[in-house]
Amino acid sequence: MSIFVDEKTRVVVHGLTGGQARFHGLRNRDYGTKVVAGVNPAKGGQGVEGIPVFATAAEAREATGANASFIAVPAKVAPGSILEAAAAGMEIVVCITEGIPAQDEARVYSDLRHNYPAVRLIGPNCPGIISPGKCNIGITAGEIALAGGPVGIVSRSGTLTYQALYELKQMGIGVTTCVGIGGDPVPGTGFVDCLAAFEADPETGAVMMIGEIGGTEEETAASYIAEHVNKPVVAYIAGVTAPPGRRMGHAGAIISGSKGTAGAKMEALAAAGARVANNPTEAGELMAELLRAL
Repeated sequence: MSIFVDEKTRVVVHGLTGGQARFHGLRNRDYGTKVVAGVNPAKGGQGVEGIPVFATAAEAREATGANASFIAVPAKVAPGSILEAAAAGMEIVVCITEGIPAQDEARVYSDLRHNYPAVRLIGPNCPGIISPGKCNIGITAGEIALAGGPVGIVSRSGTLTYQALYELKQMGIGVTTCVGIGGDPVPGTGFVDCLAAFEADPETGAVMMIGEIGGTEEETAASYIAEHVNKPVVAYIAGVTAPPGRRMGHAGAIISGSKGTAGAKMEALAAAGARVANNPTEAGELMAELLRAL
């Protein structure tokens, strides 16, 4: 199985008539994802390489039966697009847009939780989600992912998401689903959400978790692993040498005092029973070792 998306997922691409959304939306379609519509308020009635464009997400959903939105629009309109997709009844909303102000992210998160609790937002500022061989929504290159499981991946880092997929493929290890949750301060979906879904998925036999400095989400995940996850977990935390007080890459990747350090996160995960790697390649090797022992 896979989590959140599969071969039945029907996707609407917000901004499909624009450069970035068109590029990635068509790549997703070429991968085999059911990209059934685009959305642009000013270009309803047009089309992009056979994909119809609608003025609103609600119109697109009604006409095509879509149940997922791919948001690839500028930061100033992305919050509105996310909420529009939720109001239209989309079950999954994937937003790759970076640069959304943290206060806007917090507002959208609150609005979704209060008014659209059944909607799952992945992102913003993330690579998206891929269930290899079934569905790819976002910017992950499908050719680096091997289908067939048994590993589920959840990652804050886009680049390390790609490396994890490629490292596992090189060793002949398939993936059920890979979720890039993004590194912004207010992600729609977090580690615990994905860990719970992987734990419940009968075809996911082990989990790879990739974190980074900043915040306490990895420590929260460690507590969840200790109490609720029975499947083996391999973890890697980026940013061991990052200096305190300096942001490293993502808006959420900043150490404040003694909190948010790579060392503290690694210790918490190890104490929870996870196998903790010192680099991405070692994470793949540890996963292979765990799978041989199962």
